[in-house]
This record gives sequence, C-alpha cells and structure tokens, in this order.
Amino acid sequence: MSDSEGLLDFLQQSLARTLWGRRTHRVSRGSNVNAGSMSYVSQNPREPLSPLEEAVLIAATGASGLTMPDRPFADPDTGETIMSKPNLGMSGRTAGSPDNAQGTYFFMINDSGTYFLRQLPPPEDGVDPWTPEALIARAERAKVMLLDRRIDVPEGMRDFPAYLDSNRFLSNLPGTTIFFPVVDLSHQYINGLMYLITQPAKARPTIVDDRNFYRLAGVKKWVRNGFLNEDIKIPLGVIQQMRTQLEATLLTQNLFLVAEAMGLGAWIHGALSPPVLMGDPKFRGTYGKLLDFDHVTPPWKFLDFFRWATLPIKPMKHVRSHPVGLRHKGETLIKGMCPPYYDSMSEAVDEVIAGKFGPGGVYKDTDLFRRIYKDDYGERYLAEAAEYSGEVMECVRAICEYIYQTHGRFPAHCEAIHAPGIWIQMHHVEIEYYDRFFRNGLRDVHRQHDSRWH
Repeated sequence: MSDSEGLLDFLQQSLARTLWGRRTHRVSRGSNVNAGSMSYVSQNPREPLSPLEEAVLIAATGASGLTMPDRPFADPDTGETIMSKPNLGMSGRTAGSPDNAQGTYFFMINDSGTYFLRQLPPPEDGVDPWTPEALIARAERAKVMLLDRRIDVPEGMRDFPAYLDSNRFLSNLPGTTIFFPVVDLSHQYINGLMYLITQPAKARPTIVDDRNFYRLAGVKKWVRNGFLNEDIKIPLGVIQQMRTQLEATLLTQNLFLVAEAMGLGAWIHGALSPPVLMGDPKFRGTYGKLLDFDHVTPPWKFLDFFRWATLPIKPMKHVRSHPVGLRHKGETLIKGMCPPYYDSMSEAVDEVIAGKFGPGGVYKDTDLFRRIYKDDYGERYLAEAAEYSGEVMECVRAICEYIYQTHGRFPAHCEAIHAPGIWIQMHHVEIEYYDRFFRNGLRDVHRQHDSRWH
C-alpha cells in the first residue's frame, strides 16, 4: 500500500475501537530496554515518521472549521440582556476552549529539527483538507524551524530536573516525533475577567487578592457604587488560570487517539521539564537557553516577603520569573498581553477589546458570520447580541493594572505562558518487544501499520 492508502484506512477507523484499545506504547522501534530478565535488544533500525504521518498529527492540533455562537441573548425570566459575544475568535478546533480562547500552541520535535507550529486559519470552504497533498502543504505552512536539531539538554544531563526517572531512557530518542504544548493564558485572563464581571446585577463578584491579605484587587470604586457585590468575593488565586490550561490536555488526548488510530505508538509523559525547556533564567546557566522564551522577573518589594515568601537574595533572584512570549529571528510567535510588549496593562486590555469589537475585530467581520450562519442570521446576530458595557471594561482595566502594579507581573497568580508539564511522543512501535512480553500488547492497526502506510 501507499501512504495515501494508509490515510484512507485511518479515516475509516472506528472511534469506539480506538478508545477501548488505547494503550501507551513507550518503546519505539530500534530501542533497547534494560529490565532484568525481561531485557530486550532491538534488531530493527530507527524509523522516523513520514511527512504525511506527521502532517496528520499536525492537523489534529489545528483549526477544523468555524464554531457557532449558539447562545441566548437575554434572560428568559427577567428579559435582561445577556452578554452574548464572549469568544476571542470563531475558529473551531479539534478540542474545546473557554470562550474559544484557543491559547494552546504546539512545538514539534523530530530528527530534522525543533519546530514551532503556527495556528493557521480554518481550511477554506469547499477544499478537501484530507488529501495527502493538502495535509502536507498545510503542515509546511504551519512549521517554523527554531533549531536544525532535536532539542535536548547537554549529553550526560538527562536526569532531574530535566527528565523524570525512567522517562530519560525512552523519551526524545532518534526516530521519535514529539509534540509539546504551551498555553497563552494572558488573553483569556483578561477576556475571562470581563465575562466574570458581566454577570447580572447583584451577582457581579468582588475580586480580592489572596496574595495581598485579601484586599480589594483594584475594585474599591465599583464596590462603593454597588456595581460589584461585596458579599460575593472571588480571590485571584481561585480564578488562577481561567480553565484555559485545559485546552492543552484535551488536544494532547486527541493527538494520542489519532496516533492510536494510525497504528503508531503514543506516550504522554513529563519531560523535558518546562522551566528547563523554555529557558527559565533559573536554569539557563546549567542547561542553556533551549527554546529561549522571553521571561519577566518582577522587581522585589518589601511586601513580597509576606505575599510570596521571597527575599532579595541571589538564590531567589528569579524565583518568580515567568515566560511571557517567544520571538524568533525578529518575528514574535507568541505574545503575552502584558509588559514588556505593552507599556501598561490598560493598553493590553484595550488591545483585547479592539481584537473583538474594534475596526477589523472578530465581531465586526460580517463575512465571517455569513460563513457561520444561513441567510441573514449572521447580520442579525451581530446587530442583536450584546457586548461588554463600558463599566465592565473600565473595571477590568483597573483589576489588571492593580495586578501588575502590586506584583510586578501579569498575571501574578499564574504564568502568562503556561506549560502543562507534559509532552506526547509518537513513534513506530517495536512490534517484537510487545509480542514477546505482553498478552495484548498490540492491536491489528499496529501490526498492519507498515503495510498500510509504507
């Protein structure tokens, strides 16, 4: 069979059988296992994934069409208007996302290099995205080579905190392909605050700072005028990541299921350690800059001893540093909604608002909503569905300014760019190893992979 026949076979795989047959396969083709009486030495050469196999996996992380704003516009009991335009974008993806933030970005690592994967717009209407040519072309558009080699720590340093225990012997080996997710939390942190503050009258919560003695988080004016209900208090530490970090977990599970349906081995595990991989200042001296994310280290303030249990001493110099974005060869690939990319948090909030409601914003794009709705319902939606009030926007600006001015970074209670601490490795399975030791180590889709794809 050709690889296109393998693709056709993949598209016809049963979801139920894939789910029930899903198992982790850690041992890639060409790998040895030192396990006492169950030790194994491979007689097979390493075999990297083909361009089409990787293109299918890249497609599984990306836009899959347009989502639908199927929300009510008003409270059926009171008739009060409901804010019905919470989404940051309308591109549908293979996994859900709070307010369709779609803040998850993937990096891909293989024998040819280390790549950043751009978020591409959905495939055009009427174009078949499931041909080998279309998949490979789209994958090439998405890939940005950061390094012309497989990223890793220096030789002899594959131990904690870079790798976890036995993972270091089977992870990130030649022939494997790895996807590593990071999530921009900063956009949805701002957008989510606006959605939270747009609750009905008497249900709008008061935001307090659990890292600053539970003081009001810049919202005193709105508590005094009754806009916020001081009896409903939400600490910033509870809001934390706005659930946006869940995107990466859902997308990684999708990648696993796609790999399983293709007959590849897949393994979700913890390595490399995100601070090491992203180039956190605390680890650069030991491991190097690796992905070289931009980091911000907030200046120490006296109250930080009580807020964060930190001191202005060298071992704690970068203890509160966090990644805020990624630049490569003059191009900004990921940009957090915070300084140093903006002069103030008010400016960052205004850009989030403009991206939704300003000229050229999502909710000014009538052509986009004509693609989503039938007839003239797109225009009706844009005209009838409510947006954030000016008071909501002003209140959120004040909260975000408070966070940055008080704690020297934004967000303060989570990272601007969050790494879940996992990556997923896909590879051709070492068939003989699983046949020798396990009763149900493989499914037919694994045994038949080579004949179907290669």
